[in-house]
Amino acid sequence: MPARKCIVTANGPDGVRHSVEVKADSVYEAAVIALEALKKDSWTGAIGPGNKLVVSVKPPAVSHEVTVDQLRRWAESSAITPEDRLRKNRLRELLAS
Repeated sequence: MPARKCIVTANGPDGVRHSVEVKADSVYEAAVIALEALKKDSWTGAIGPGNKLVVSVKPPAVSHEVTVDQLRRWAESSAITPEDRLRKNRLRELLAS
């Protein structure tokens, strides 16, 4: 699947909604990359394991919701292809930082 632009949104601990635009090959990849970007942003508070991330894919516009716990379980799950393994390894590293 080719990379697509996505808007990923999460609510911070203070209730403020934060969004970031990323380019990714999957919902999970978009969520992990966005989570990393949000962690680095000084305006975003801590995003915890139960936080919901809303992934809006464009075009066409499609939204998906995943929790940080779901991201971690997916990243730790078995890979089907060598490309999938490389992607999961890279995203696991981002989640660990």
